[in-house]
Amino acid sequence: MSLENPRIVLIGAGSAQFGYGTLGDIFQSEIFRKRDAHIVLHDINPKTMATVAKTGQEFIESHQLPFTISATTDRKEALAGADFCIISIEIGNRFELWEQDWQVPLQYGMRQVYGENGGPGGFFHSLRIIPPILEICGDIAEICPNAFIFNFSNPMSRICTTVHLKYPGLKFIGLCHEIASLERHLPKILDIPFEKLQVQAGGLNHFSVMLEVRHQETGEDLYPEVMEKAPAYFKDLAQPLLSPQEQQGEESVPLRKGAWHERGLFRTIMEKFNLLPITTDSHFGEYIPWAYETVDHKGILDFYNAYKVYVMNSQPRIALKLTERVVPIMEGILEDESYIEAAVNIPNQGFIADLPNFIAVEVPATISKNGIQGIPIGDMLPPGFTGLLQNQVAIHRLTAETVLSGSRDVALQALLVDPIVDKVAAADKMLSHMLEIQNKYLGYIR
Repeated sequence: MSLENPRIVLIGAGSAQFGYGTLGDIFQSEIFRKRDAHIVLHDINPKTMATVAKTGQEFIESHQLPFTISATTDRKEALAGADFCIISIEIGNRFELWEQDWQVPLQYGMRQVYGENGGPGGFFHSLRIIPPILEICGDIAEICPNAFIFNFSNPMSRICTTVHLKYPGLKFIGLCHEIASLERHLPKILDIPFEKLQVQAGGLNHFSVMLEVRHQETGEDLYPEVMEKAPAYFKDLAQPLLSPQEQQGEESVPLRKGAWHERGLFRTIMEKFNLLPITTDSHFGEYIPWAYETVDHKGILDFYNAYKVYVMNSQPRIALKLTERVVPIMEGILEDESYIEAAVNIPNQGFIADLPNFIAVEVPATISKNGIQGIPIGDMLPPGFTGLLQNQVAIHRLTAETVLSGSRDVALQALLVDPIVDKVAAADKMLSHMLEIQNKYLGYIR
C-alpha cells in the first residue's frame, strides 16, 4: 500500500449521490489531504461520470485542496495501483426492478414485506447485482489484489458471502450505516452522551440487534434500562422518512409521528426476544416469515415512496462533511489507529458462534495497519435470535451457488429453503416469471 499519494477508486461514481457524497467525505479528511490522495472515478456511463469529475475538479480548485482526480470508463485502467476501492453500483432501472422484486412474489402469494435484501425479492436482486460485482472483483484480484475493497451495494450479506466464496483472498468489506441508529437513539433513551456508552451489536446486515450497552466509566449494564424506557420513546417518536445520510443536509423532510412508525415488528422483537433491533421493519422483516403479520405496512410504503421521490428529484452536491464511515476506516488503516469500528460485514470465521465460517456476518472490528480484524461476539446472541439467523445460512449458500453455477434447479432450491416461501408450485411459477421479465439480467440462469 502507498502510504503517500494513496489511490482511491470509486466504482459507480457516475451516480451523483454516491460520487458527490464520497468525494465530500474524502475532501474533508485531513489525513488524505496531507497525503495528497489521488481519486479515480470509474463508471460505465461516461456522461454522468464526466459531470461528477468536472464538479469534483472545480471543487478542488475553488477550495484549493491538495487532491488530484481522474476519470475513466476502463476499469482495468482505473484499478491500476489502487490502494482502496469503493463499490456502489446498481443494475438497470433501480426502482422498476425493485418493484418487480417486491410485487411479483406478492402476486404469487409470498408474504414478503419489502423486496430488497431478504426473501424472494432479495434473492432476485442478488442474482442481478452479484455477477457484475464478481467481475469487478476478478479484475481487482488480477490487478491490485492487496487493495481494500469496500462495498455499499445491497443485498449486502449475500454479496459479501458470494465474493468471499469466489475470491477468498480479497480484502472485501461490506459497510452499512444502519448501526448509526444506536448513536441517534440511545443518548435520548438513556440521557447519556453516546461517547460515554460502550455498545456492541451483531447479526447479519439489516438483521442485527444490540447485544450490549454499558456505561464507559462505571461498566454498568444499561440494557435493562434501555428495554424499560425504549417502548415509550419509540411509540411517540417523530420519525423522519429518510435517514440523516439520505437527507444529506436537506432541511425539510416529511415526518410521521407516533404509533411505532415502521416499528411494529421492532416492538415484537423487543417484547418476545428481549432484544433491541438496530434497524426498522422494512429491513428486519424481510428475513422473518411471520413479519407480515406484525410490521407497519403503511410506514414501509411511506418510506419507500418518499425515498423514491427523494432519489429521483434530489440534487446532490459536494459538501465538506463526513456522511459515511468508509473514510475513517481508510484513515485508521493508513494511520494504524487500532480503533474499534462498530459494524463491518466480513466472513464469520468464528465471530458469531453457531454460524458457519463462510457466511458474511455484521460484527464490530478493530481497524489498524493490519486491516479490518473482526471482534468475536461468541455466544452473546441468545439462542432464539441465533435460530432466526441460522434460517439464512442455506439461503446465502444457495444464492452464491446459483450465481456461480447459473443453475435454475439451484435457484428454485434457494427459494424453497427461504422461510418466506411457503408454496412449492407458486415458487416454481414465480421463478419462471422473474427469469422471463428480467431476462436481460438473469439470462445466465438456465
